[in-house]
Amino acid sequence: MKLVIVSGLSGSGKSIALSTLEDCGFYCIDNLPVTLIGSFAKQLSRSNLGSYTKAAISIDSRNQSEGLLDFSETLKQIEDQDIETDILFLQSDHDALIKRFSETRRKHPLTDSDHSLLEAIQLEQKMLEPVAANATLLIDTTHTNIHQLREMIRGRVGEKKDHVLSLFFESFGFKHGTPLDADFIFDVRCLPNPHWEPALRPLTGKDKAVAEFLGDVPEVMKYCQDIKGFLHRWAPHFEAENRTYLTVAIGCTGGQHRSVYLVEGLAEHFRKTHYQIMVRHRELG
Repeated sequence: MKLVIVSGLSGSGKSIALSTLEDCGFYCIDNLPVTLIGSFAKQLSRSNLGSYTKAAISIDSRNQSEGLLDFSETLKQIEDQDIETDILFLQSDHDALIKRFSETRRKHPLTDSDHSLLEAIQLEQKMLEPVAANATLLIDTTHTNIHQLREMIRGRVGEKKDHVLSLFFESFGFKHGTPLDADFIFDVRCLPNPHWEPALRPLTGKDKAVAEFLGDVPEVMKYCQDIKGFLHRWAPHFEAENRTYLTVAIGCTGGQHRSVYLVEGLAEHFRKTHYQIMVRHRELG
């Protein structure tokens, strides 16, 4: 039996994550009180969910703070039932969350006469620290739309093959901020920039002309080879520790040329291995 615990900040995409898991065949429960998770785990261990072999529950700040403080003890109760467990935590920067609440005109669950929206977000982040500290999968949705988030959930959790490490390659632009959920970040701003070639400026690293330009630069090939060697050496160690995913972010200035080209090359290379491969070009939408 597999259990996924979904948590995170309000407005970061928990409902989307839970509905995506339901579409992937999970038995889903929204906002189960933390104090009941132990009892639910016992039911799972007895296979009392009919034909379901995997379940997902979401917990958020609507839980009583005492239960959240005891989250580590709750995890121990699950471990005692010998249930495979992943903890998915969704987060986003405060400006993005404020914008989302303003656009949807929804009320944050912790706002009241004593707490502004920003104060409610900060309070919620503090309350959920015990859950975030135990997360096995962290996803930053600051720059992620609904469709991208669904794809990420399906690839990393919903349709993942058992005991196979997923390598998630992401390109990004440093001028738009670094990904908060990356395990490794490689800075390729030291490499020649196609942006300064007028004919290449409107293109991306997925276009043939840009690929040919960068492919002719020895430093680019060496950089790519070094990343391949690093992952070939260390990814098996993460997999041996039962790690389910590894996020590798490649960043250039704008996230359009160099980072995109390298991510495409790395993904193509590692698709020939047994790892599950996912790709996202953040700044290309």
